[in-house]
Amino acid sequence: VQLQASGGGLVQAGGSLRLSCAASGGTFGSLSMGWFRQPSGKEREFVAAIRGYGGSTEYADSVKARFTISRDNAKNTVYLQILSLKPEDTAVYYCAARYYSGGLRYPGGYPYWGQGTLVTVSS
Repeated sequence: VQLQASGGGLVQAGGSLRLSCAASGGTFGSLSMGWFRQPSGKEREFVAAIRGYGGSTEYADSVKARFTISRDNAKNTVYLQILSLKPEDTAVYYCAARYYSGGLRYPGGYPYWGQGTLVTVSS
């Protein structure tokens, strides 16, 4: 499975972004997809995840009021809509994929990763 993340950029606080992650080489509908982020100098942290087919979602408590994960199985793409961006959202955002639908909050459980897309939020 190959993943290509895109959509990052420089945004003012209060703005919004939609990140995309296009997948290829696997059975996308059965993949659970996750978004993680890594601020500079910090560890990678879970943001959101969506399961295959049924599409149930999970969110980190710190973002669930502002972030929405979704998927388009026809386009083999998962999205992360981010509203009301804050400077503390500044990070490299990574998408990841796995075929197992449990333990989606743990980065170590994902064998497939995209290259990351940088989100910078200015105050």
